Amino acid sequence: MSRWLRFSRTLGAVALAASLTQAAEAQAPSGRVTAIMGATVFPATGQAPYVANVVIRDGRIAAVGLKVRAPRGAAVVDAKGQALLPGFYDLHTHWTPAGKPNIMPEIANAYIAAGVTTVNDFHQSPESWQPRRAWLATLAAPHVNFTARTSTPGGHGADWADVNTTKWVNTPEAARQAIRELVPYKPDVIKAFADGWRYGTAPDNTSMDEGTLAALVDEAHKNGWKVGTHTVTVERGRVAGRAKVDFIAHSLQDREIDAETIAAIKQGGTAYAPTLAVYEPVKPGMAPPENREEPRFRQSVRKFGFAMKNVKALHDAGVPIALGTDAGMPNTPHGTSTLREMELLVQAGLTPTEALTAATANSARVLDQIGDRGTIEVGKRADLVLVNGQPWRNISDVRRTVRVFIDGRQVHGPGTTLPKANGERALPAVTVAALIDDFERADGRTRLDTLRTDDMDGGHDRTVQVSQVIDRVGGGKALSLSAKLAVKEDPQAAVILPLTRGSVRPVDARAYRGVRFDIRGGEGQHRLLVNTLNGRWAADVRAGPDWRSVEVPFSELKRAPGRGAATGPWTGMDLTEVEFAGSHDGGRKLWLELDNVAFY
Repeated sequence: MSRWLRFSRTLGAVALAASLTQAAEAQAPSGRVTAIMGATVFPATGQAPYVANVVIRDGRIAAVGLKVRAPRGAAVVDAKGQALLPGFYDLHTHWTPAGKPNIMPEIANAYIAAGVTTVNDFHQSPESWQPRRAWLATLAAPHVNFTARTSTPGGHGADWADVNTTKWVNTPEAARQAIRELVPYKPDVIKAFADGWRYGTAPDNTSMDEGTLAALVDEAHKNGWKVGTHTVTVERGRVAGRAKVDFIAHSLQDREIDAETIAAIKQGGTAYAPTLAVYEPVKPGMAPPENREEPRFRQSVRKFGFAMKNVKALHDAGVPIALGTDAGMPNTPHGTSTLREMELLVQAGLTPTEALTAATANSARVLDQIGDRGTIEVGKRADLVLVNGQPWRNISDVRRTVRVFIDGRQVHGPGTTLPKANGERALPAVTVAALIDDFERADGRTRLDTLRTDDMDGGHDRTVQVSQVIDRVGGGKALSLSAKLAVKEDPQAAVILPLTRGSVRPVDARAYRGVRFDIRGGEGQHRLLVNTLNGRWAADVRAGPDWRSVEVPFSELKRAPGRGAATGPWTGMDLTEVEFAGSHDGGRKLWLELDNVAFY
């Protein structure tokens, strides 16, 4: 018997004992109290669903049992004929501006409406976590675990991000150092882009070797952090198991899994969150292609077939199945994709009960949160979902959400009033000092206490650039940007100066007329960009071998060409970053120096 099954049965016995000991009337409420009466409870402990009353006090489950009475003064919910389940998990989401929905309050709303109460966000830079955690505290939202990203130089995940957003490692020593550098940010989870295969539709990126991955896992575990991997091939799944990765956050889909790989994953104690929802060839609401014989579509169908077979094979072998979706990626919307993932697990051959357990207790166990949530038991966090139907018989009943509770507070359902922040598109704008950066700080941060980042072009072949602070002739410091441009159309080297930490909170710059800076540079085109919540604005800048001071009024900014261009009018109220970029012919070298960047 596996340790997971033994633990599940033990929890079931504990739940039964707890319900018997709570047969008497609950004590008088000492804080917020809710009584859910007459629900059919799916405890996710291995115990069969049973009818019971559930009392919530101060955000925790205080009593469970058929004879439990509603405390005097409690808010009473009549749940007869409805099913009460633990809140759902999604171990793989991307809270990206390119997703659907695409801003933080709306993403939070989508998850709570679907009964998803805990998620891992794999998208944002560690610099953004502090302000985003503060923002989440103002919202009704799921619990969000912030995930730090690691990849190899040139690997998947490093093909668009800077080295602060995704740490680039290719040796055990570099992996350990990357984990140490993350300690001040206090990540909840670590993601390793360990597999460079691009699904057979693009050039392969580099993969992380086993020694590097094992060192990364070991160093993360020393800090109490779980590690999930982007792993999509059977061979790399075997490596993930041998490296003792905590969970694989994708489907192995290049071929049917073999016994050796299953054994390695099982022996490594690795769980499996297959993100079937992102791979489904024809997603809900989408029309199938007119030509089903089109090679790319046929390939996606073939890979999805392997994904479905492999999750069933791993499940049958005793590998714990958890739930993740890759929501935020194209045609994989937040919230509803989590529910679709449960349906797909059932289509793959799991029972509805097993799919529900994957979405609750198994996922909680992967993150070592099972002592706090993931099951319905006395003392657990009251993250709960009330639905019409019996989803342990018909998994699609998870879509029939009636009420959702997070930390004992109702966040969805009749009578719910969400905080004002759930209806707003951004945090309130702040003002900042005029001086953005004079490059005199020794810690690599701007005068606004933000972290400068590189922003070269993305893709498999990327521009190589180095930005560093240098001594300026005549005294003081300046920023030097040097680059060898990639051989592609419109390659770019750039440096970003965020106006607030992580570029999360917008800046109201209406008190200023524009941006002033000192600049010099070599051949090529140079631009000032001002990034806002509604897109990018740009102005061409002349730079020669001698220093010159330049003032660019906001009135001279134009919508930046190409992707990310501003979509609305300039307001001056939603600035996030000031960026300096250079471009030239592919393969050429480019240099630029900056100093005394300020609003005026």
